[in-house]
Amino acid sequence: MSYLTFAKEMLKNLFSSPATTQYPLQPKEFAKGVRGKVLNDIDNCIFCGMCQRNCPADAIVVDRTKRTWTINPFSCVQCQLCVDNCPKKCLHMEEHYTEPALEKADVVMEGKPLPPPAEPKA
Repeated sequence: MSYLTFAKEMLKNLFSSPATTQYPLQPKEFAKGVRGKVLNDIDNCIFCGMCQRNCPADAIVVDRTKRTWTINPFSCVQCQLCVDNCPKKCLHMEEHYTEPALEKADVVMEGKPLPPPAEPKA
């Protein structure tokens, strides 16, 4: 009896499509709503620090004076709180996971420098 169940399973697997994907040839398609890594459109960022204050993992550091935005992608827990609380909506989640790396490095983005203050007219 066990040979019949084995033969039935073997024939089913022989004539059906594989359960796995051919990864390098067919990249993985992420389901809608999958959270990936955080990206910042630095040109729209006002460096208010709301993302830093709402990050539960302390993965984001905003420096207003130097106009830098830094994220540690290996500390980020992809909770999307920074994206939801950004007043300028310059943060968004990319549907790809953080790539593996040999060393943990922060991603530092620099914004445009502030224009010089206008001189008062006499």
